[in-house]
Amino acid sequence: MELLDNLALGFSTALLVQNVVYCFIGVLLGTAVGVLPGIGPTATVAMLLPITFNFEPVTALIMLAGIYYGAQYGGSTTAILINLPGESSAAVTALDGHEMARQGRAGPALAVAAIGSFIAGTAATVVLAVAAPPLAEVALKFGPAEYFALVLFGLIVSIALARGSTLKALAMIALGVMFGTVGQDIYTGTPRFVFDQRELYGGIDFVSVAVGLFGVAEILRNLENEATRTAIVGKVTNLWPTAEDRRRVVGPILRGTGLGAALGVLPGGGHVLASFTSYAVEKRVSKRPEEFGKGAIEGVAGPESANNAAAQTSFIPLLTLGLPAHPVMALMVGAFIVHGITPGPNVINDEPALFWGLIASMWIGNALLLLLNLPLIGMWVRMLRIPYEVLFPMIILFAAIGTYSLALNPFDVYAIVFFGILGYVLIKCGCEPAPFLLGFVLGPLLEENLRRALIISRGDPTVFVTRPLSGTLLALAAMALIVTVLPTIRRRRDEVFTEDEVGSSLPS
Repeated sequence: MELLDNLALGFSTALLVQNVVYCFIGVLLGTAVGVLPGIGPTATVAMLLPITFNFEPVTALIMLAGIYYGAQYGGSTTAILINLPGESSAAVTALDGHEMARQGRAGPALAVAAIGSFIAGTAATVVLAVAAPPLAEVALKFGPAEYFALVLFGLIVSIALARGSTLKALAMIALGVMFGTVGQDIYTGTPRFVFDQRELYGGIDFVSVAVGLFGVAEILRNLENEATRTAIVGKVTNLWPTAEDRRRVVGPILRGTGLGAALGVLPGGGHVLASFTSYAVEKRVSKRPEEFGKGAIEGVAGPESANNAAAQTSFIPLLTLGLPAHPVMALMVGAFIVHGITPGPNVINDEPALFWGLIASMWIGNALLLLLNLPLIGMWVRMLRIPYEVLFPMIILFAAIGTYSLALNPFDVYAIVFFGILGYVLIKCGCEPAPFLLGFVLGPLLEENLRRALIISRGDPTVFVTRPLSGTLLALAAMALIVTVLPTIRRRRDEVFTEDEVGSSLPS
């Protein structure tokens, strides 16, 4: 009964006119950036953060969340039509979705992707609503030692799920944590790494880091990639799946929803892992495994359901523990903080209208996405013809103006340029910027709880292993790191991300 009362509060908040309008804007933008290859929700959320600072907190978070899960819908459109996934989690959708398009069945593939995404997103939001409150209650019992161990465990798992070299991912985490320590010491006020620059005494601005790493750097990278800037798409007809199609997709949608809901809470890349796991499961249980890779509709329904379910449940660790499970969630942490709210277990009690309003908005957003994705296929196709030499400069210009407007400080614009170049160099060196951002966001939390635990224990480091929960989490973190470097696990992990890269780079 309490859950129903909370949901009633949530819908009364989410259905306010301004919240519905910005939910619509969020999912519309999310679908658009999902359709346009090479932009993505992380860069978009990073560049729109400055604009939301004058919004009500719940309105800002509803819009930013809509961009994230809306992009999961949009990513399948280009994966199916031109074999160029707009989102990394849609790479596996291209394997069978584009084959269906080549056979003249792009309509059913797009319809199944949209319907599966809607069902999965709706069901996973139920999981979020049911699971979040009890987890928040447990989290309230955490002390500094437990929080330190939990943050460390999350960072280690994000390393395990990052593509490429484990050592490079570890280095990116460490670099992010180091940049997070710039500024005055949280307890003594001693300046650290400020190099006599007055602007650095308050730390490096989160928005500048995010816009540079995921906006400017991604645009610089995409300027090199001709495949992300050209697309020729034909007309899409006959959207409705046949009776046989509908019969074949029921099982994959349900299995994909379950897998995605479970794997979405994992830090780093749960939505990517969910889509590839779903594809592997569907191929294994299918009576026609030879059809996979040749236009099997199950190969579209399962992965699309999985990655959209994962997009919803990735909010669970953010709302209950204050820990981001995805780079976009790290940006959401920043959005909470700039609105004066500390993400974590206290949000459900201190800001119930925000907590339940955000959850209720996801049902509204998923319904809007279903209405947007099917009737407006023609519009999304036409968007692929926007010249990127027009689009990219406009994106950078608005990002710079938005960041400058926050504090009217030119230093923030210089920081965007610096982190944009740094992000581009890291990408060229085969390093992912996502672990860097997670380290930057979680580093201060890691340091604060480490020092608080040591102060409370009078400098006794054994407090981290003698307390049962923190000791268990540290043991799990050590096991995750060991498992990641085992040769067989590394090979399987590399195979997944190699498939991802191949799927996202094949020409249409």
